[in-house]
Amino acid sequence: MLRKIIHIDMDAFYASIEQRDNPEYRGKPVAVGYGGKRGVVAAASYEARQYGVHSAMASVTALRKCPHLIFVMPRFEVYKTVSNQIMQIFREYTDKVEPLSLDEAFLDVTENKKVMEFATQIAKEIKQKIHCQTRLTASAGVSYNKFLAKIASDYNKPNGLYVITPEKAEKFLEKLGIEKFFGVGRVTAHRMHELGIRNGFDLKQHSEKELVHHFGKAGALYHQFARGIDEREVESEYVRKSLGAEETFAEDLHELVDLLRALDDIAREVHRRAEKRGFLAKTVTLKIKYADFAVVTRSRTVVNYLRTYDQLFDIGKELLLQVDDIEERKIRLMGLTLKNAGTDQVVLTNQPLQLTLEFKE
Repeated sequence: MLRKIIHIDMDAFYASIEQRDNPEYRGKPVAVGYGGKRGVVAAASYEARQYGVHSAMASVTALRKCPHLIFVMPRFEVYKTVSNQIMQIFREYTDKVEPLSLDEAFLDVTENKKVMEFATQIAKEIKQKIHCQTRLTASAGVSYNKFLAKIASDYNKPNGLYVITPEKAEKFLEKLGIEKFFGVGRVTAHRMHELGIRNGFDLKQHSEKELVHHFGKAGALYHQFARGIDEREVESEYVRKSLGAEETFAEDLHELVDLLRALDDIAREVHRRAEKRGFLAKTVTLKIKYADFAVVTRSRTVVNYLRTYDQLFDIGKELLLQVDDIEERKIRLMGLTLKNAGTDQVVLTNQPLQLTLEFKE
């Protein structure tokens, strides 16, 4: 029996909440984030996207594209509260909910609590309930696997609903641009273009062996996706595999004393987050981004779980001192991440995931 999978993706979630709560922002280009020279856009309204503004864009670039862009500082507690409302709506229909972030999730409604036959009808009801309870819009994709459902949810944004049935999946994928395939980012897309792969049809002409040769293990997935195959289950229990924090500095740093002071702040924040979530790990990764945007990382794995701030800071300092020419190049950003969590780690059941975001004191 084919599964019935829905992917729900909120439309410009953070920005839409700000426009909902502030009538003066409605119909105007809005960016959630810090508008200073070191700021980054966390989310952009659809009005802002028309100017080419998008998430993860530097604020100065966004303002060049849209000089009248309105910057709003994020209110993550509000976003999490709204996300919880939405997740509760999902669970009225099924317990098989896999949150990907605060604003999107997969639902397996093959067997559902309301004994509804058609997944499309469930998706319509969910969209209506979300709008009724939050005054926000969502886009939904419906198909027989996660890969196709996610593609479908992005097809008619915003406030869209698209269904990819088994009968039309093959032709749909053949025409789909390779950039739209799950797991194909900008760099991979460029490599595929060099191989003459520009859409799903081109991708199907390559054997699994060829794709694995060029793209490693991901090549096997691309081979399956091109044929509409995705056996991944909707996982309602999520075990967090990493946790971290990073900071973009107001001014580039190059003095060791300033870097250690910043490292102290970051280590304390990571330790606070780890304690809050009961997160245990044995690997620490330091990330450094230079003023020219070049990135280096250093990692260390220890025998026992890291439990104290002192342990984390000491390892972070050791990794920092391993970076070549640490005081000779200006540093724009620094971050610490805990990884390699073991079986002692707490399982976060049916909880929306909070993305790792930059923080400022």
